[in-house]
Amino acid sequence: MEIGEIISDSIRFPSRDWTKILILGILFLTSFIIIIPIFLVMGYCFRILKSSIAGFSELPDFDMLGEMFVDGLNVFIVTLVYFLIPIVVIIIGGWTSIASVSITGMADPTIFIALLGGISLIGVVLAIVFGLMAIIAIANMALYDSELGAAFRFGEILEQIAMIGWGKYLVWYIVMIVIGVIGGVVTSFLSQIPLIGMIIAILLIYPYLYIFYARSLALIFKSTVEMNGD
Repeated sequence: MEIGEIISDSIRFPSRDWTKILILGILFLTSFIIIIPIFLVMGYCFRILKSSIAGFSELPDFDMLGEMFVDGLNVFIVTLVYFLIPIVVIIIGGWTSIASVSITGMADPTIFIALLGGISLIGVVLAIVFGLMAIIAIANMALYDSELGAAFRFGEILEQIAMIGWGKYLVWYIVMIVIGVIGGVVTSFLSQIPLIGMIIAILLIYPYLYIFYARSLALIFKSTVEMNGD
């Protein structure tokens, strides 16, 4: 599928069942009070990813909540592991910059800023690279029926990105960012309406975007599955 087809399908997909969007929104809302529902949110989006890769075109049910919670926890673990290196680099960069200024006694703040900025930039670049890999890693875990180890088969993940095409993948990634920004603008506009606006955003806009994202990832990843003949 081309990017335009993926986006078109993914935009229509959530609206096939507004009840499930609302249920996901309620889970999202309750996660502001206790943390457990956020793992159910991630688990449900992961379930959409699995079912869409398998070829289903309907929103999955909210059943087997224990399995959904574990899937969400696994998604969190994979994301944390992939972003651990960039986070560590940024933290080390900050401490190194502070230490170098303290040891050398340099009073010029521009030197500190240059050191901190340079290492932080490396951390940001690493975050983008590892972030691109983490997305496909989660999709690969969905392909292998929630097998956590599948998210860390780095050679296989890079091969799948190559089959999608780095150019196509980056375009998709940028489109996701743009749509996320648009969603943020809509949410900001709604938040101007006291209480009601924010509730609408949490119950409808956020879950819609989450479902859209999961579906679009499944569709762009699915092409690599078809190429492999699975």
